[in-house]
Amino acid sequence: MSKRCELTGRTVQTGNNVSHAMNKTRRRFLPNLQVTSLWSEALGESVRFRVTTYGIRTVEHNGGLDAYLLKAGEDKLSTNAQRVKRRIKQALAKTAAA
Repeated sequence: MSKRCELTGRTVQTGNNVSHAMNKTRRRFLPNLQVTSLWSEALGESVRFRVTTYGIRTVEHNGGLDAYLLKAGEDKLSTNAQRVKRRIKQALAKTAAA
């Protein structure tokens, strides 16, 4: 599995460990990934994602999974998230037509 957030696209970053003597060695900053279930109002079910804690806060800030996915660009989302976004659009269109 890749170390990438399915919703925000956050991934591994690189940098340096800097000692007191200013010696620099390369290091990796890994994202804080969590497997979590997020509730979709339109689908009426919870959907599992591998998301960073930053991503969970962002989803909550935007008013839930449905609102976040409808606003998010396709380039940031994983294929799983893109599938869920299409399902949400279809469910919203079905309820609007009824």
